[in-house]
This record gives sequence, C-alpha cells and structure tokens, in this order.
Amino acid sequence: MSIPQTGGGPIEHHDQLSQLMADGCKPKSDWRIGTEHEKFGYCKDTLKPLPYAGERSIEAVLSGLRDTYGWAPVTEGGHLIGLTKDGANVSLEPGGALELSGAPLETIHETCDEVNSHLAEVKSIADKIGVGFIGLGAAPEWSHDEMPLMPKGRYKLMDQYMDKVGTAGTTMMRRTCTVQVNLDFGSEADMVKKLRVALALQPVATALFANSPFFEGKVNDHKSWRSRVWRHLDDDRTGMLPFVFDEGFGFEAWVQYALDVPMYFVYRDGEYIDALGMSFRDFLKGELPALPGQKPLLSDWADHLTTIFPEARIKQFIEMRGADGGPWRRLCALPAFWVGLTYDQSALDAAWDLVKDWDAETREELRVQASIGGLQAEVRGIKMHDLAREVVKIADHGLAARARPGAGGMVPDETHFLNALKDSLESGKVPADELLDRYHSDWNGDLSRIYGDYSY
Repeated sequence: MSIPQTGGGPIEHHDQLSQLMADGCKPKSDWRIGTEHEKFGYCKDTLKPLPYAGERSIEAVLSGLRDTYGWAPVTEGGHLIGLTKDGANVSLEPGGALELSGAPLETIHETCDEVNSHLAEVKSIADKIGVGFIGLGAAPEWSHDEMPLMPKGRYKLMDQYMDKVGTAGTTMMRRTCTVQVNLDFGSEADMVKKLRVALALQPVATALFANSPFFEGKVNDHKSWRSRVWRHLDDDRTGMLPFVFDEGFGFEAWVQYALDVPMYFVYRDGEYIDALGMSFRDFLKGELPALPGQKPLLSDWADHLTTIFPEARIKQFIEMRGADGGPWRRLCALPAFWVGLTYDQSALDAAWDLVKDWDAETREELRVQASIGGLQAEVRGIKMHDLAREVVKIADHGLAARARPGAGGMVPDETHFLNALKDSLESGKVPADELLDRYHSDWNGDLSRIYGDYSY
C-alpha cells in the first residue's frame, strides 16, 4: 500500500483538487511503466507466515536487503517498514506481504529486469535465513490470527474500520496479494478513455491472472478468491464505478466521487491521526473533528486518493488493480497486457470499440463471473475465453506498434512478454486451473506441496 505523500502546500481553492491529477498529464514521449507486485513470505520449516521481528522475519529480510544491496531504510515509530532505491521502494502490506513498487521505466524490458533483480535479491536474503516467498492471489492455508499486523499506523486505523463497513476488509489486508501496473495519460480526454477501458477490461485481467483457488486450506470454488474478497470490502471505495462511463466524466467528477469516500486518517509529523469515517468536505471547511480549525494540505488530498480502492483508479497516473499475484513470468505479462492496450492509440481505440456498448450490469457481471470461472466465465453471451483472446490480440498489436526493442536490439519489441497469456489462451487454463490440477492429481489433496512447487 502507498506511503505518505509529501509537498504541495495548503489547499486554498477547489480547483487544486482536480489540478493535482491534471498535473499528471504528460506527452507520450514521457509515458512510463510502474509495476508493483506483492508476495507472501513464510518460514520454510513450519510453512507459517513470517512475523514482523525475529531471526526469520520481515524485518530480517528488509535488513538484509538494506545491508547487502544498498537500499535506504524507511522507518516509522522506530520500526523498519520499507526501503527505497533508484526510484523504487519495497514496502509491507498489512499482513506482512512484501511489495516492490517499481520505478517509472520506459519499457517492459526494463521493468521486467527490475522485477527479476528484485526477486533475485529477495531470494538470496531469504535463503540464508530459511525463508521462502510465494506469489499467489490469496494465502492458501493461513488463518486471520496467524497473519500478524505490521507496525504501521495506517494499518492499525484501517484494521479498526474494516469490519464496520464490510465483511472482508481485514482479509484483504492480511491475506491477499496482487500485481498491478501504473500507467500515464496525455490529457484529460486520454485519461477518460484509458480509465473506461481499464475498468471494463479488468475482469479479463482477473480471469487471465486468476491464481487463488484455495483459502484456509480448502478449495474455495473461485478461480480468484482475491477478487471475491474485494467485492465484499467497502462499497464506498471499491467497485467498477459506473459514473466513469457517464457523459462529461473527467477529473472533476473523480474529485466529487473521492470527496464522498469516508476518510481513514490525516498524516502529521510522522503520526497517523484517526479520521475514520470523517468527511474530506468538512476538512476543506476547517471542520474536521480530528483537527478542528485546520484545513488540508495538498499532501492530505494525495493521501486520501490512496485510500480509494476500485478496480482501476486515478492519481497522477492510472492504476490497473484487477490481477492476482502470481508466478514470475506473469509479473511481466501484466504490464505487457495493459501497455499493449493503452499506449498505442490504435490499440486503445480498438479496445474501446470492444467494450463501449456494454452497460454497467454487464461490466459488473463480468467482474463477478471472472473471479468464479476464470476463462470459463460467460455473461450475456460473452464468453470470457473468446473475449480474452481478442483482448490479448489487441495488446499484441499495440506492443508490436510500439516497437520498443530489448536485449541490445536483439529483441525487436515487447510482444514476447504476452507469451504466458497466449499459453493460457491456447490451453484454456490459467494459474488457478493449473493449481487445482496439481491439487487433485500428484499432490493428492496435500496443499502444503504448493510451497515447494510454486515459490520463487
């Protein structure tokens, strides 16, 4: 999850709220790719999740990365809670999952090199202390009580609030992992088209990357349990956002939506101040109960935007949030999928033509059925396997048109990063299907086999 935002000064007029996002508009030559991925850590001998502190712990992994690979520490309340280096950061999810938030990079070749380097570093430290890491959408066996809450003020506040507004918030915090990509836009109109395509096609990403068919040691009847968890979290800040498809949607419409999302906190002088359920509209008037008489800074608004969790969201870029965490090669496939769809205008137009006639009910049903059936989902005559095949074809054309070479020019473009998805389309099986096949065959129902066979 996001780290506290900084800078910007006081909010003196309403237009600053939309301008913060509009300031993200960039010429195409400056568009970048930021890939984020989370993975669960565990002790190899017990197969239990890592505590925060101790010989085999999250703190030990972070300390090892700091001391061995030159990452700069990020601390809160005397605790090591993250690392930074070269525009990237390593942070902790609430239940101890380790996240790489990658630097903004020009090509998928570069972002994949970054992922590979990070996982190699993590593995080198983890192997020394008897720790493993695994990429899945949901913790396969561990209970809520086995997943420790990390020592971050933001998480303590969120944990208190989650059960008041839904049934799965604390499960999301502790026992789910994702891979996502952050992408740029050139103008307000470009943002609108990209966000609409992003929301409409998140179910395709959910289906292709579905990788959480187990929960609490059992088959859960969903290909993506992570996606199911997000549907039961908090209706005020999640979902498919039908208003994005309304005529006239733009930055100001997002501002009005965000202002109606209840607050979590205000960050001041290294401390998280409890503003749970309070109104940012009241904050703008100096009437926030948590800070009476004070008005917000632009950094408070930027922080608030990080507490909104729909399937795709706007900050100064667009975040694609629909995919399960997964195996190594799919961590590069996710940015390839979305870059191919959105960074070439012909591909973006083709993707929009594919979805522009869908209504809100169709989009929502696709979201639900993707989490249950993966590529086998079908909604109102739309077969997910056929839809995914067409979408990946558009992405492939988009990447070919970008023609960004790698390996010193030996690789002509980025299309090969879609190979993992093309393999799924050929076989009809996504990672969740492969896991279920193993569970019912050579694992003989022994879910503990997942760690040895699927860890990084």
